[in-house]
Amino acid sequence: MDKDKIDKKDHILDVAEKIFADFGYDGASTRMISGEAGVNMAMLNYYFGSKEGLYLAIFERKISAFRTLLQNIGNDDSISAWDKMERCVDNYVERIIANNCFQKLINRELTLSKRTELTDKMANILMTNVQEFKKIMQEGIDKGLFDKDIDQELTIMVIFGTKSYVINSAHISSRVLGHDVYDASFLETELKPRMKIFMKKLLKSYLVKQ
Repeated sequence: MDKDKIDKKDHILDVAEKIFADFGYDGASTRMISGEAGVNMAMLNYYFGSKEGLYLAIFERKISAFRTLLQNIGNDDSISAWDKMERCVDNYVERIIANNCFQKLINRELTLSKRTELTDKMANILMTNVQEFKKIMQEGIDKGLFDKDIDQELTIMVIFGTKSYVINSAHISSRVLGHDVYDASFLETELKPRMKIFMKKLLKSYLVKQ
């Protein structure tokens, strides 16, 4: 695919991501997205096939980029399992702060009580990155660095759950933190470094043998 086509696809995905985040999957329409992106419906359907195809393409683009990063960290034999976990946490926090729109999109659909074929597909895509975290934890156990009795599944929930609580319970988390969690400056300069320090201290105290 030539550069112009790649740029056009990325532009459509950027626009669609914002519209889906603002209106949800059911509230957004491909006509709304094509109009905002300045493309015709035929082009949108040619690239993505359907609204679901477009929605899942947004997910795959974001998740696959992070998956590659996690895999590169996990495959680095020059550093310990704990060093890998630290780097993964740093990169994870960087991404959730930088991609606030995408996080909103994820939470809007996955926190709905209904389970659909679409939510199953979304969960399957997200689980690929969960598995990369688990591989690093298992490496730490196998090499005797991490406690063999750690609960890998609940540890994963702590890592991803901290972000989910901040975003899903914005009215409460803003009061707990004493600042608006949708304030971009606060997120970047205060909450991001604070989350990195907190999560790494918490995980180290639980994972690493004393």
